[in-house]
Amino acid sequence: MFRQNLVENSELDFPGKQRDVTQSWDWIWAEILEFSSLDVSKELQGIGAREKVLGILGEATLLRIPHELRERTEEFGEASWKKTMEEPLKKKFLLKISGGNYTEFEPERMRFHKEDFSLEILNTSRDDQRLYEYSVSKGPEEEVWQIQLEVFEPVADPIIRILRRESSNGSCSLELRCSSERGDEVSYSWASRDNGTGGICAGSGGGLNLSYALRSAAFGCICTASNAVSRRHAAFHAEQCGSEHWDVPRVRTELLVPLVVLGVIIIIIIIIIVVIVTFRATRSAKCDPDPSQVTPDPTQVTPASATIYAQVQRVQGE
Repeated sequence: MFRQNLVENSELDFPGKQRDVTQSWDWIWAEILEFSSLDVSKELQGIGAREKVLGILGEATLLRIPHELRERTEEFGEASWKKTMEEPLKKKFLLKISGGNYTEFEPERMRFHKEDFSLEILNTSRDDQRLYEYSVSKGPEEEVWQIQLEVFEPVADPIIRILRRESSNGSCSLELRCSSERGDEVSYSWASRDNGTGGICAGSGGGLNLSYALRSAAFGCICTASNAVSRRHAAFHAEQCGSEHWDVPRVRTELLVPLVVLGVIIIIIIIIIVVIVTFRATRSAKCDPDPSQVTPDPTQVTPASATIYAQVQRVQGE
């Protein structure tokens, strides 16, 4: 009625523009309804909705619920955490809350935080990538919050290799390749180490072609390997155009400590072997005296006269 009166008044005042006014009000009412729907969606966001959480492979992942569901849980006291299974239409309980008490079904893998009703996956694996549900029961009704967990392996330190090198007439032409040995859905980008190189290092993807004069090779390029959960960098210095160092993959930093420990263990084993061999040789030398210094046993020595007599007796007998 309010809208009809406005249109009628507009017709009396401006009889030639009834259609324009009507269309204008249609547009205004459409905008009001759209704005109202946006407000309602914002108010209801977090209840009966779904969010996406990114988890890092091998690390802990925390699944949270919105503040509204915390209040519902405290009010009604009946709630649960569930996860979907590989079989269709099948879910598994991870936690049940009833009357202020809770029961954990996978305590070795999950940790429940009762202060905010969140669930923590202690060691995130590939198998944890699935849909999780937190539901609050209030009589015959149930409010559900769904979380889609996506698990990513973090990016390893990238390595820059020189695929092609040409150097002549004081200039250098290079084809670089940046790659990371680990990581899910890795993307690569290139940028200059500073802002004074005119964007010569700018690029996307793992490959980069460079061409520059050696006299102006005082710049560096940074390769960034990244995915949804991590980001790593590697640097290439342009003054090393003629160096072969970049063709050889560098030892990853995470392998340095085990290699050093292994080297120390090998050195200790060698020292122990040398000490044992030296000790046994010394002991053997003390136990076995020099034969030239040994005093003969008189009872074991045959006198020379007895030997001669025995020979004479044998001749006469013949």
